[in-house]
Amino acid sequence: MQACFTRLEGWLEQEREQLALWVPVALGFGVVAWMVLPNRLEWLTFCISMVGLCCAALLLPAGSRLRRLFILGGFLAAFGCLLIWTKAIIWGQPALTRPAFVEMVGEVQAVNSVPAQRMSRILVRPRSRPDLPRLVRVNIADGDMPGGVGEGAVIRFRARLMPPAPPNLPGGYDFAMRAYFSGIGATGRALKPVAVLEPATMEPPLRSRLFAHILQQAGGQGAGIAAALATGDQGGIELEDADAMRRSGLAHLLSISGLHVTALIAAVVFILTRCMALSRRAALDWPLMLIAAAGGALAGIGYTLLTGAEVPTVRSCVAALLVLGGLALGRDALTLRLVAAGALVVLLLWPEALVGPSFQMSFAAVIALVSLSEHPRFRAFAGGRDEAVWRKAGRSLAVMLATGLAVELVLAPIALFHFHKAGMLGSLANLVAIPLTTFVVMPLEAAALLFDILGLGAPFWWLTSRALDLLLWIAHSISASPWAVMAAPIQSAASFGLIVMGGLWCLLWRTAWRWAGLLPVATGMVMIGLNAPPAILVTGDGRHVAIRTESGAMAILREGAGDYIRDSMGESAGYDGALEAIASLSQARCSVDLCAVHLKGPDRMWSLLVTRSSTMVDAQRLAHDCAGADIVVSDRRLPRSCRPRWLKADKWLLHHTGGLAIYLDDPGVRTVRTVGDEHPWIAAPPSRARPTDRQLYRRNSPANRP
Repeated sequence: MQACFTRLEGWLEQEREQLALWVPVALGFGVVAWMVLPNRLEWLTFCISMVGLCCAALLLPAGSRLRRLFILGGFLAAFGCLLIWTKAIIWGQPALTRPAFVEMVGEVQAVNSVPAQRMSRILVRPRSRPDLPRLVRVNIADGDMPGGVGEGAVIRFRARLMPPAPPNLPGGYDFAMRAYFSGIGATGRALKPVAVLEPATMEPPLRSRLFAHILQQAGGQGAGIAAALATGDQGGIELEDADAMRRSGLAHLLSISGLHVTALIAAVVFILTRCMALSRRAALDWPLMLIAAAGGALAGIGYTLLTGAEVPTVRSCVAALLVLGGLALGRDALTLRLVAAGALVVLLLWPEALVGPSFQMSFAAVIALVSLSEHPRFRAFAGGRDEAVWRKAGRSLAVMLATGLAVELVLAPIALFHFHKAGMLGSLANLVAIPLTTFVVMPLEAAALLFDILGLGAPFWWLTSRALDLLLWIAHSISASPWAVMAAPIQSAASFGLIVMGGLWCLLWRTAWRWAGLLPVATGMVMIGLNAPPAILVTGDGRHVAIRTESGAMAILREGAGDYIRDSMGESAGYDGALEAIASLSQARCSVDLCAVHLKGPDRMWSLLVTRSSTMVDAQRLAHDCAGADIVVSDRRLPRSCRPRWLKADKWLLHHTGGLAIYLDDPGVRTVRTVGDEHPWIAAPPSRARPTDRQLYRRNSPANRP
């Protein structure tokens, strides 16, 4: 035992420079625990357990690194859990309890134009309505938007308000959580007429004015991308262009992050240094690097505030400021420590961002790039040397390809977990797209904005539009390839957690023990590969049902379902094609009111019964049909006489579980939420009694099927 302890201490001594990198990991572990555990008792139990770990570590020899590691790790984990718990209590906004049709008067807090969808999103603070949340977000169509609506205006309108939407399906995007921490308690669509009682007295924010100016000046298909690069607002990008950018692995160019902040700061530092060097006195007597770094820092902070201070932008700005500080002091600051410092700042201010894809993807990409650049062999290969031009160009191309592949590898599991698809050709597309954006599009756009002051920006806007047309051509060409996207069904949190922890273990340590992290990574990837797609998907309202056909395609119940529902169901099932209609299948028998479908399982046929209208069905007929079905799905509450053999997913059940993913290969059900979840953004079901897990699933257990 003593020998093991000694060897462990020796290993930690070798890794002493890397131990600080695990501080944000330990803090984030506590945040994740609060998000994953369902109720206050378990949150408190986790905190007590971490404090117990700190106390147990006191039994280890005094002064040992292992003792300090456990004490600090346990404290940070408990602090992380308490941090997000406290913020949820103090900062969060409880949601509207149920849908309501209201007429309200409110003060406009913000206006976000979305030209691609021909509407604007308005944040409104209701007046004299204590029954409404303190902040409401409504959509107003462009044709219904009156003049004078801006920040500070007072408007009157009618709207049907809804609680912020939870995920439609397991593994889907949880807008309710984001809205809770953003202070938004209800969403809806304003109905005309929208009356302006007090027009806005102040000018629109600089970001809004810049956004409108760029859309007007740039023109063409890429105008929305030009506006996004300058302001971070993606509302002007057409849906098909945004989808092409995602499928081709170029979506990161649209979100203001490290690439954009670094390019801006580097340009400012370069220009200031060169301009000051023109003066002999400044070149000899002034601290040029310090002055240029200060100018770059101011430019980075201003750009971050202008673009809305989103998590990736804040992370990039913090990291850039640390780099500038290191350069000003004459030190090499581009290390994993500055990444850890940026992560720590973001977690302390916005701990809820940890579970979002933006935080995970931005930090994962930077960690991969810095870890690769710090590797001795890669640094030796990528280092500058005297060689032929063609060899230098080939080496630069190989370095860009290697970094692109590294980023794609670390981002793929995150994309599969959150979006159920990952780009496969992104590294190739980025070989052209990143230099094009960094060295052509952004400088041209900056020059166009600068010359607009003199009214001479038109030629630069024309060149910017042509460069963006090329960028979009690359995106659409890559996205059209059948190899562009790898789709995967809903993933388990366990497989994702194994991959993340294994990846961090590989990237943050430096000795040979780092490669032990490949074992959990490989285990998680195997779990993803073996994960079977769901056979049936049911949205939380019970209106939309999709099934997997014998050919592997997907079919949907309601042919009139919108693109959002179709895309959500296809992504959750790991299917990248078009959804056909259930009624057109040979194994389906559908009437106006009911649809009966036979599904083939590994050892038997399953019978699914779905209601498809609001018309009352004869109770005796319904009871007979239910008795002959294994699974019944309905968007209304069914009578007790409807007793299927396995699962009855009616309105009452779905109110408690949310959307469902039903598996038939290894029979089971995955739900959006668990019974008794006490997270504050989870709306309480309106039914009189809340069932327990035993009441919900015991009768419907796969073990009890015939």
